[in-house]
Amino acid sequence: MYERFTDRARKVMQLANQEAQRFNHEYIGTEHILLGLVKEGSGVAANVLKNLEVDLRKIRLEVEKLVQSGPEMVTVGKLPQTPRAKKVIEYSMEEARNLNHSYVGTEHILLGLLREQEGVAAQVLMNLGLKLEEVREEVLNLLGHGLEGAEVGERGGRTGETGESTSGSSKTGKSKTPALDSFGRDLTELAKKGELDPVIGRAREIERAIQILCRRTKNNPVLLGEAGVGKTAIVEGFAQKVIAGEVPDILADKRIVVLDLAMMVAGTKYRGQFEERIKAVMTEVRRVKNTILFIDELHTLVGAGGAEGAIDAANVLKPALARGEIQCIGATTLDEYRKYIEKDNALARRFQEIIVEPTGKQ
Repeated sequence: MYERFTDRARKVMQLANQEAQRFNHEYIGTEHILLGLVKEGSGVAANVLKNLEVDLRKIRLEVEKLVQSGPEMVTVGKLPQTPRAKKVIEYSMEEARNLNHSYVGTEHILLGLLREQEGVAAQVLMNLGLKLEEVREEVLNLLGHGLEGAEVGERGGRTGETGESTSGSSKTGKSKTPALDSFGRDLTELAKKGELDPVIGRAREIERAIQILCRRTKNNPVLLGEAGVGKTAIVEGFAQKVIAGEVPDILADKRIVVLDLAMMVAGTKYRGQFEERIKAVMTEVRRVKNTILFIDELHTLVGAGGAEGAIDAANVLKPALARGEIQCIGATTLDEYRKYIEKDNALARRFQEIIVEPTGKQ
């Protein structure tokens, strides 16, 4: 049933199961799926709710007002879904098809919850003033449809009416980077919350990355090492140093965001949709000026979104990197780097290699 679900959508369903167990319920209802969406907190659905000025904490409180805990009992394993919860999943898949998306994401689950109408989740969402068409419109906005060359946040006079952010937020607490928030994961925010694991034995690589990031030119490090060697951990260690104030002043206010290229490509059925999304992200990064992108599997930039004549991500990024308008950290294997990146001289010139050996070999 969940083959087409994104990782975050699957996570929502796992969390729904946990929420049902927490309430001592023997079933997964629409209310548990809604609580799973809230607890996941970082997908498109969560950003849609924030942009529509719905407080995620209030959703949980409203559900808990309506739903009573069951008798003390131990519920383990995968719980069955109620008929209404099953209907939500059906509606989610239908919404994905209607939007020409090849995947089912958290946004489709949110639309499914609203479409079901009779369940606790729909009751809570409608009580909070949400309407199906408004949510669907905001989903399309966040996923880059209908931007038509305008900057994100300037659609239909809705400037500033976007959701909460971590860094890069205005005095009103509204996000200046809704596209980046939807397609990225903020490592500095996770570090601030203490949700990143300590990084052991990578001080040299982290310091080298910091040195490169402080340069005026060729200031984009690329971490080269075998899969599983700990390249992402190095970037997480850097994010922790930023939060701890252990970096030079030039990096002190930086926000490190993992850019999820797979999510950006997902659902881009028509020519130019991927280009539209990545340009929206680049516009936001240039505007707020304090963001460093982390692109894992850097080699996938070459050809990403390039189906049916759409230009690939590398060609969108290269001019911005060349002008110093954006900074990024890449990570890939040495073989993939040589095969894809080195062959593109204009792209390779923007990066400085850092070889990442297994910790035992250093």
